[in-house]
Amino acid sequence: MTPADHSPAADPAPPAAGRVSGHVGRFTELPVLRHERIWGFWQFTSVNVGLAIATWAFLTGGTIAMFAGVRTAIAATVIGNLVGVVLMAAATCLPSARYGVEQYTVLRTVFGLNGVRTLIAVMMPFAQAGWNAVLAVMFGRAVTNVLNSVFGTTFAPDSAMVVAMSLLALFLAWLIVARGPVSIEWVNKIVAPLLAVLTVVMLIALLRAHSWTELSAAQPVAALGDDRLNFTLALELSFATGFSWWTIMGNLARLTTTPRTAFWPNMIGLFAASVVAGLIGTFAALALGEIDPTMWMVPLGGVVLGVLALLFIAFANVTSMVAQTYSGSLAVIRAGGSVVRRIPWPLFVALMFLPSAVVVFWPTALYDNFFKFIAWVGLVMAPLTAVYLVDFVLLRSRTLWLRDLYEPEGVSRYSFWWGFNPAAFLAVAAGAVTYSLLLNPVTFSSAGLFTYTSASLPAFLVTAAVHTVLTVLWVRPAGKGGYREAL
Repeated sequence: MTPADHSPAADPAPPAAGRVSGHVGRFTELPVLRHERIWGFWQFTSVNVGLAIATWAFLTGGTIAMFAGVRTAIAATVIGNLVGVVLMAAATCLPSARYGVEQYTVLRTVFGLNGVRTLIAVMMPFAQAGWNAVLAVMFGRAVTNVLNSVFGTTFAPDSAMVVAMSLLALFLAWLIVARGPVSIEWVNKIVAPLLAVLTVVMLIALLRAHSWTELSAAQPVAALGDDRLNFTLALELSFATGFSWWTIMGNLARLTTTPRTAFWPNMIGLFAASVVAGLIGTFAALALGEIDPTMWMVPLGGVVLGVLALLFIAFANVTSMVAQTYSGSLAVIRAGGSVVRRIPWPLFVALMFLPSAVVVFWPTALYDNFFKFIAWVGLVMAPLTAVYLVDFVLLRSRTLWLRDLYEPEGVSRYSFWWGFNPAAFLAVAAGAVTYSLLLNPVTFSSAGLFTYTSASLPAFLVTAAVHTVLTVLWVRPAGKGGYREAL
């Protein structure tokens, strides 16, 4: 059969499955047909911008200021984010947009049916709970800083008020996710343009208060003794930031009209907008000596502009939590089977937010170690991006058989050994080990080779090579995974 025989139009639904019409179909793992998709180029761009311009971008920029001055930070931020976002978008957005299938269903072709379930069970608590907790705590700190500035209160960064406001952020995100992807689009139509304007205003305020000469002369907040090492650390944080979008973009891209529509908005939002917001965070941290963006917005913009900036950025954090929780929810539904599907959607979403709600009771534990959290993200996401990309593009020639994505293990051509593809897991493990040998995410200590190679790129290349070799020499000859037809 040719690839055309298995296009979304030719093969719209799994066997014996009813077509769920309208927007309800977007809550399931079934392929989304062309006429059901809701996001064109500009709609998906607004979603991307809304995701990118969140306080995490400013916090990442501030973290880079620990190691890099202005010129070094610009180079590291642009190069790292560009490479990471391009590879991530090619791996996640293209297959989901082409076939209208959510990301974790496509991943059955890589890891196997039970392998995907295991991956979700291990990864989702780490990724979603961690990012949602960071965003919620930043929301809490932003709101308490507004209260401190306007009413003269003295709430500390780890106070009960921060915890309460963090819980409020999670509650607001739950309200929006419970209404589904149409709500995500509606919120971002308002948030994205306002945040873009606000980001420009903050940049102008920063440059008016601190000249370019002054910024260029500012020293990193906590630089190490080796300039080359400082640059590579800043570059590595940017790589990891680009790869970090792996968990959510495929599930969002399935709602776009074409693969091009799914790919290029990433360059405007996740790359360009994120770079601008991140560099503003870097410049402000260098100028004020404070890497936490919730602490420098009022001193930078004054009470009125600073308070408005904090409120807008806090609300943007909610939109980011909404998008990633919606995407993660689809993945868990797919892996959980009929038992999970019987849970009412609002209750299910509340359960997805529960781990983050526990973490925010210790607001400084994760937030103050954000740079180590980013290193863990790179260790996991760079190999996952590599194995997904090389499998779809090289080993399967961008061709999927949709019906087999939904057939049971042993019947589907994407069957492996007891539902697991050991080659993919071994490849990811090899990449993760490579990363940790170059940059230890626990201690943040690095090997001498790290200054020349970074950690994410070697981890990506090792994963891609190991997966390709094991597939060609082992999995394909064994007749597993449908590679015989693809290669």
